[in-house]
Amino acid sequence: MDWLREHPEVRTIRVAAADLNGVARGKRIPARFAEKLVTEGTRFPFSVMNLDIWGEDIEDSPLVFETGDADGVLMPTERGFLPMPWLSAPTGLLPIWMFHQDGRPYDGDPRQALARVMDRYKAAGLTAVVATELEFFLIDDSGKTLRVPPSPRSGKRRTGGEILSLRALDAFDRFFSDLYDACEAMDIPADTAMSEAGPGQFEINLMHQGDALKAADDTWLFKMLVKGLARNHGFAASFMAKPYDHFSGNGMHMHFSILDGAGANIFNDGGPGGSERLRNAVAGCLAALGPSTLVFAPHENSYDRLVPDAHAPTGIGWAYENRTAAIRIPASGPAARRIEHRVAGGDVNPYLSIAAVLGAALIGIEDGMIPPEPIIGNAYAAGLPQLPTTWEGALEAFTTSPLMPRIFPREMIDNFVMTKRQEIHYMGELTPEEQTEIYLDTV
Repeated sequence: MDWLREHPEVRTIRVAAADLNGVARGKRIPARFAEKLVTEGTRFPFSVMNLDIWGEDIEDSPLVFETGDADGVLMPTERGFLPMPWLSAPTGLLPIWMFHQDGRPYDGDPRQALARVMDRYKAAGLTAVVATELEFFLIDDSGKTLRVPPSPRSGKRRTGGEILSLRALDAFDRFFSDLYDACEAMDIPADTAMSEAGPGQFEINLMHQGDALKAADDTWLFKMLVKGLARNHGFAASFMAKPYDHFSGNGMHMHFSILDGAGANIFNDGGPGGSERLRNAVAGCLAALGPSTLVFAPHENSYDRLVPDAHAPTGIGWAYENRTAAIRIPASGPAARRIEHRVAGGDVNPYLSIAAVLGAALIGIEDGMIPPEPIIGNAYAAGLPQLPTTWEGALEAFTTSPLMPRIFPREMIDNFVMTKRQEIHYMGELTPEEQTEIYLDTV
């Protein structure tokens, strides 16, 4: 409530929770009802957390007619009120998450799924330190063909990728300046920005932090902010995995280390290779890569990104300082030893993706898993076991894996499977252009 008292100009509030696709679902509420909202929460049906990518009910879901489409209770998260800098009128955003009437967390809520994994870390006396790197395209979608927007500075369109080009960044300097100001206002720790390999493609890194829930919140809010702010500047921003056939897609790489109760990095043994528990965590991540591909590549378009020689991993392997590998151990000082997980696309739900990675790493540590030898050289040519290459294959691997119930609650697994089955069915009836239309702004 302090933020609202400091901003009396705010007249309306948005309450929002992330559904299984990471889409914000919520309501608009007059600011004068804020105190009631904070103390009592709000309600909407459990089924709302389990809508498909079009925002439609899942046809065979027991959450709808079998239960009378019953309500859950949504309470504010720890984040509190935030500004919404992409809206013209001063507005407050209150992130919320779902519970049962008796106060139990709702297992179909993606944020609750991540909280469940973090409870296991806490019980083991461990803390995950997490950072995300998000790639996105700035796109002129005003015509039939997607194009890079003209530079507000020169009026020219950049037609090719310019990796780490200052000129490409400077072409949209006003947008990035506004974006960094907005991140500051929303307490999103945006760090380095760089130009990437596609036309109008950029990456911004969010700083590492010892609260995985906040890291996921920041990632979810950042995607919302970037898309909203881009429209203010006359173009679209998209995190869809592969908007252009002939250029690299968007990834969401995740870096993490794990601290013990004394604050020491358990991946650090003082040497260049890292500790045994680093290798245990790597092995857990490798074991879960195939089954959790559906989380890292949740849409039809996601599989256009996961192709050989396109800067996205396709093989199940790990390596030191090697960006062709799915699991990379970046060069660093021993105290900063960490794992980079490179499979997820920009189109993921960050709560589910971070839960899948951290849950798999913890299984590897708990079970004392041993990874194969790290690869050297080009992972695409290493003859590695491969990630599922189709949406249907990923769904089958997720459904049948014994590892997924060790990471996610059963209700979330069942809901996610039903959602993806419905999307697979109906997405197959659409043209590629129609698929792009739904994914461009939604994910």
